[in-house]
Amino acid sequence: MTRPAYRKALHALLTPAEHRVFRRLDTPQKIQTFLDRLPINFSLDGDTAMSPRRTLAAWMAQCAEGAFLAAAALAYHGRETWLMDIQALPSDHDHVITLFRERGLWGAISKTNHAILRWRDPIYRSPRELAMTYAHEYCLPGGKKSMLAYSRPFSLARYAPKKWVIAPEDLDWLLVDLDTSPHLPVAPRAAMRKRMRSTKVELLSQEVVEWPHPHRNKRKKTSKATTAGKKSNKKKKKAKRR
Repeated sequence: MTRPAYRKALHALLTPAEHRVFRRLDTPQKIQTFLDRLPINFSLDGDTAMSPRRTLAAWMAQCAEGAFLAAAALAYHGRETWLMDIQALPSDHDHVITLFRERGLWGAISKTNHAILRWRDPIYRSPRELAMTYAHEYCLPGGKKSMLAYSRPFSLARYAPKKWVIAPEDLDWLLVDLDTSPHLPVAPRAAMRKRMRSTKVELLSQEVVEWPHPHRNKRKKTSKATTAGKKSNKKKKKAKRR
């Protein structure tokens, strides 16, 4: 559990409106439902790493911002605040999730726009066992498996709540700390080279999104040449799915 002094310090920072939000997010399941209803941050004005306060004000979040918000909600209720960084190939994007533990078993809260890399029920005996559930579905548009490593549980309790919960500036420094923290490989290199590519039906599941991109054109009947161009654009967008 988070120390009472840490929880008290966090509570003292929040506005009445923020208290109302956090007060009702008293279970990981409720936090996940809240994040699912929060519009995705497409970073139309550039990449961001907003603090929980800024995320609530902007009313949108990408994966790391959702993870920060989930961690803040857990800390508000006196629970541990762990993140896990999932590292991928340079041609793909990393993903950040929030870990929690119930009855000695691990689960994960995750903000994503796609049908993959989502919530994990608290049924896993270790962080590694949980992390491995993402290895199969984490892939590039062409089907190449791209997950390389995952971080050890990264506690946010090492930072004062004021530094990350209500910060007015982007939390780039926190992402750097997380990215450079100890990571463990998915498997030995020989095994990684032999991973089978995702099949067509598996890749189709990645086309399902909760929030359509605001700049995506409506589908129209086109020539084969135009259709091929659209497929190329889709691949570029899918590489930013995390």
